[in-house]
Amino acid sequence: MRPSVLMYSRPGCGLCDEAREVILAERARTGFDFEEIDISGLDALELEYGIRIPVVLVDGQERFEVRLDPAAFARAVRP
Repeated sequence: MRPSVLMYSRPGCGLCDEAREVILAERARTGFDFEEIDISGLDALELEYGIRIPVVLVDGQERFEVRLDPAAFARAVRP
């Protein structure tokens, strides 16, 4: 079964751009499902994730916030 990665972000977030680059680079090597959700204007998500973005979940479990460590991310999504 392929891992599933979800990232909460917003436009103009430099840390989100960095995390996305790491995710997409690893996805090219490993292969997993990836979805990104823009929390802008979504009150519940802004309240939960607003100051912590990017927040990255792997298989539904919150694994990273603010900074995405490439090596730790690779370990989280590799079988």
